[in-house]
Amino acid sequence: MFKTGTGGGREDRCVNDTGNLTSEGTDMPALANLATVILDCADPAALAGFYSTVTGWPQTYADDDFVFIGDGSGVQLGFQRVDGYRPAGWPDPAKHAHLDFKVSDVDGAVPALLAAGASKPEFQPGKGSWVVLTDPEGHPFCLTAG
Repeated sequence: MFKTGTGGGREDRCVNDTGNLTSEGTDMPALANLATVILDCADPAALAGFYSTVTGWPQTYADDDFVFIGDGSGVQLGFQRVDGYRPAGWPDPAKHAHLDFKVSDVDGAVPALLAAGASKPEFQPGKGSWVVLTDPEGHPFCLTAG
């Protein structure tokens, strides 16, 4: 069983033996399964290319306004064109979400991602437990050892 919840007043969720998400201690199925995380952006094709480099995932769909990447195992990333897109700053309380990536070697991954188009903001919280980068359109994401 793989725990997905964090407690804190929220019900813990687990993946049961059949691979279905359930409530802790029950076989009640989840109400929904996450399929796609979509990031707003100015240039979906370019941002999808960056995240394909990050994840190694191929493009699964593209048109002028949407591009999706995935590895065929479930959750995928999508990129949606938004006219006049403006990224949240970092650090900025207006930031709504960010992605976390586990890497085997954080110190080795940072230069490779910088070469692929990421930026490393000066503000780095976490006292070295993770590194915050931003993608080419300003979305923050974190790298942790894993």
